[in-house]
Amino acid sequence: MRVTPCQASLAAAIGLNLLLLLYWIRPHAPVPPSSCRIPRGIPGVTVLLREYNPMDNDLVGTSRSFIPQHPVLVVTDSVLYPPLPLPPGVAVFPLRPVPELPAPLAHPERLVRTRHVALVPDGTRAVPGLLERMRDALEDGNGEARMAAAPVGARPLRCLEVRLEAREWTVRYRDATGSTGLCQAVDGAAVFLLRSRDLFALPFPLDRPVAQALFIQAAFRGWKLRVVPAAFPLSRRLPLAPHLQWETQTELETQRLMRDLGIKREVLPDGRERWYGCGKDTTRCFGTIHAGTPQYILTGRWTPPCCLRALRETARHVVSILESSGIRYWLEGGSLLGAVRTGDIIPWDYDVDLGIYKEDIGKCRWLAAAAAGNAVEDPEGFLWEKASEGEFYRVHYSRSNRLHVDLWPFYSRGGVMTKDTWLGHRQDVEFPERFLQPREPLEFVGMMMMAPNRAREFLEFKFGAGAIENPEYPNPSVKRMGKE
Repeated sequence: MRVTPCQASLAAAIGLNLLLLLYWIRPHAPVPPSSCRIPRGIPGVTVLLREYNPMDNDLVGTSRSFIPQHPVLVVTDSVLYPPLPLPPGVAVFPLRPVPELPAPLAHPERLVRTRHVALVPDGTRAVPGLLERMRDALEDGNGEARMAAAPVGARPLRCLEVRLEAREWTVRYRDATGSTGLCQAVDGAAVFLLRSRDLFALPFPLDRPVAQALFIQAAFRGWKLRVVPAAFPLSRRLPLAPHLQWETQTELETQRLMRDLGIKREVLPDGRERWYGCGKDTTRCFGTIHAGTPQYILTGRWTPPCCLRALRETARHVVSILESSGIRYWLEGGSLLGAVRTGDIIPWDYDVDLGIYKEDIGKCRWLAAAAAGNAVEDPEGFLWEKASEGEFYRVHYSRSNRLHVDLWPFYSRGGVMTKDTWLGHRQDVEFPERFLQPREPLEFVGMMMMAPNRAREFLEFKFGAGAIENPEYPNPSVKRMGKE
């Protein structure tokens, strides 16, 4: 039988398909699972340039100083602009995508092949062998340190201790002069050297400002820093004085970084404070409260310090207005509890409560306006209005920031103080008027305010025995104290 060319081709195709089928159905060696672990890399140090002014910098001179002895990577938020004549071999990594260009790599660590990285500030000049000395200092310390730092310029670095108070959204720096070379942070311009796998294991490895980002993330992990005293020189051609635009951008970056890190307040070694929370012109730091429990309590945190500061200011302002207007008031609920315990707001409370005599409302123009249904802003920018939940009043920190003091109007009925709106809180009960005859002064948020007499008896009447000695969150059925 004669086979035609067409039949031969068909037979060959069938045979090839059979061979492929046999290949795929035969047992194969298991495919190793993919790994997200950062590779150990090759010996060496990659220089990362991240801290610079995009409009006025010395990136060309700085990168030329370190290359070719070290690979150099310029990390930029988007396309580097204005364009720069960077030396050959210097890579540019944009963190954010640009619509008309291919997306940047999702993992910048893939561009770093070396085992160590150095975060180098703009204007630094290389010193032969100094990065290697930093690497050796880091690796020869029996694992005590996870970072090394060397000064840039003539000013030596000052060693600092870092106290992280995550529950209070606060980081405190304290001078650690006289330490044995291990610090938690440093004061002064510096080059920071880390193992590549450590840097890129951080949640915010390339955020700015670089030093603050490193120090706070290291504090969360208990990392130490070893100081190498040898210094890197500064460029003779330093960048010009920062533009206002750059200063504004840096401030915004700091605000964003602190929000990401969950920090609302920094306390510097000299006692000065930097605040990163809400203010008069912003909304408050937390959203709507459900079941008497703010979201931050569920995350193991207490009221942000910026909110406590605003509540103190609002409480002092309201009490001053009430006293000057002749309105009889007293500390109520959790605010009285905080006053008896510490003379301050309970650290996890989110408002201030004051009781007032209902018949006195007309004595204050702001309260009278609120009672008539008008939201009014007083000359200090505090907003007075009637609460939407019932017959009581609120004084907000500002029109934008709704941190507030609640004013509860009580009236006497047969010697018992009662009111028209009850929200179902445990302490929201009628009480004998004798606790207000007379009222007594008690220190609260830095000033003397009026409170019920026999405050302990009053609080135990409302909250139950042991309320002062046994702190509890607002709604124990949602979150109990000590169950973090």
